[in-house]
Amino acid sequence: MPITDPNKARAARLEQLRAAMVRHGIDAFIVPSSDPHLSEYLPGRWKGREWMSAFTGSVGTFIATKDFAGVWTDGRYWTQAEQELAGSDISLMKIPSGASLQHIDWLAANMASGENVAVDARVLGLAVARQLADALSSHGVKLRTDIDLLDEVWEDRPALPQDPLFEHSEPYATMPRAAKLAETRAAMDKLGADRHFISTLDDIAYLFNLRGSDVSFNPVFVAHALVEPEHATLFVADGKVSPELRERLLEDNVRVARYEDAAAALAALPAGSTLLVDPRRITSGMRAAVANDVRVVEAVNPTTYAKSRKSEAEVRHVRATMEQDGAALCEFFAWLESVLADPQRAPLTEVAIDEHITAARARRPGFVSPSFATIAGFNSNGAIMHYRAQPASCAVIEGDGLLLIDSGGQYVGGTTDITRVVPVGTPSAAQKRDFTLVLKGLIALSSARFPRGTRSPMLDAIARAPIWAAGIDYGHGTGHGVGYFLNVHEGPQSISPSTPPDPHTAMEPGMITSIEPGIYRPGHWGIRIENLVCNRVEQSTEFGEYLGFETLTLCPIDTRCIDLSLLRGDEAAWLNGYHETVRARLNSHVSGAARDWLEQRTRAI
Repeated sequence: MPITDPNKARAARLEQLRAAMVRHGIDAFIVPSSDPHLSEYLPGRWKGREWMSAFTGSVGTFIATKDFAGVWTDGRYWTQAEQELAGSDISLMKIPSGASLQHIDWLAANMASGENVAVDARVLGLAVARQLADALSSHGVKLRTDIDLLDEVWEDRPALPQDPLFEHSEPYATMPRAAKLAETRAAMDKLGADRHFISTLDDIAYLFNLRGSDVSFNPVFVAHALVEPEHATLFVADGKVSPELRERLLEDNVRVARYEDAAAALAALPAGSTLLVDPRRITSGMRAAVANDVRVVEAVNPTTYAKSRKSEAEVRHVRATMEQDGAALCEFFAWLESVLADPQRAPLTEVAIDEHITAARARRPGFVSPSFATIAGFNSNGAIMHYRAQPASCAVIEGDGLLLIDSGGQYVGGTTDITRVVPVGTPSAAQKRDFTLVLKGLIALSSARFPRGTRSPMLDAIARAPIWAAGIDYGHGTGHGVGYFLNVHEGPQSISPSTPPDPHTAMEPGMITSIEPGIYRPGHWGIRIENLVCNRVEQSTEFGEYLGFETLTLCPIDTRCIDLSLLRGDEAAWLNGYHETVRARLNSHVSGAARDWLEQRTRAI
């Protein structure tokens, strides 16, 4: 009979894992939040850290020894992890950011010379593998990467996803597949490479103008790719490419091979060839498959740059998508306010927010799916940065407070991501103060001008400055890149203090990025306001080109939460101008209650 108690099931899995560790002479086993493609969001087969620990956050590392088990994760997930790990013997190990490698330092400090640490090389990033090997070897600890103990203990482990691929076609795919391959080969040539291996799923989807549904919320598919001088090979599971699609790929000299054959193809590269790989986007297992007589060049995947710099045609599609998304939000918020104003209404829960906002988007042309799991947090739940309401435990929205809603959609013409906070009942003076400080941060960065090529992490302090001035901070980055009908999180740009300001993070025209400052008071409320913006050339002077942000998101910011005494005249003018644009762009897409709501919420302050 299966174990139904969650904590007992978790304890049983840990016991099975430790028994397997003893059988193989392993003293510590690492389960990263990763797959063979180093994805942020994982197909079920590689959710091993979640299966072992029941911690569902998107970032974290699980480590088990004979007498210890822990999950390392950053401040965005501490409250969530404390709740999900409660009642278990698994410790929460708090780290400063998702990029932290403190678990490596912990292993080096706690493992004895001669002991063995194991991790599956097929899901271990090359750059992390090198740091791990160096840290352990300096302490006499051995690293094994040739074994995956999850295969022994995870009896009902999910198989590879089987859903078919589909083409992202014209007019939304604005550059043909052959042209993208030619552009990639030109970038390879500049780096002195005649072959290029790609594992990251959004890079592959972009390059081949293909999409899939193998990963929740992200329209990508599990695959590897090898680009060679005359042809390219797409390694995917059998049955995922229809005969018709296979023929169209062949027209562009793209072959289809079995997913399992990718490592063998790397091993068979001709002696003397030069292979380009991105050390941050390839696993150590795949890198180890390359023969010693193949020269390896390490650099950022050319597709990472190419897909981040949206063309003018793509930006036009995104603008149109934002109008549809904004209209859906008008319908949703009009419904929400009518429900909240009805004294005879049935209880409204956070789960219902997700259902209704998704339904509103689903009625819009071009909608495919949500772009991530909706975050709808009322009062104290809003302070949990990656909160996910569950039917059995979600809050009822009643009384006075703030409701934070972070949501987004995947459309064939773009990807959206927006956060708004609305008042329920009467917001307090303290809540209004926090809301206004966050708004000031959003306005400050949205209004910024900066030299082209500015490294994106350097912009983070602009949004934080008004919040810092009040002695407050927030524990996440201010902005992330957003894909074009692709992942809602993409690089290379990242407006975050935890991101090193490396050259590849430079801001370039066409990049779409979020701006999302916040304030979180655990146990009380959370506030975040988020828009997506696009880098545009604003002016050229003798000092070079200067970029600014075009705000793409179209949805009112609730003025009922603003403390007007804290807003400067130029900030009020920015908000009024934004609302005027929102009203003008959305008016023709809505009617009835949604149009009335739009008119009311975009009135000048």
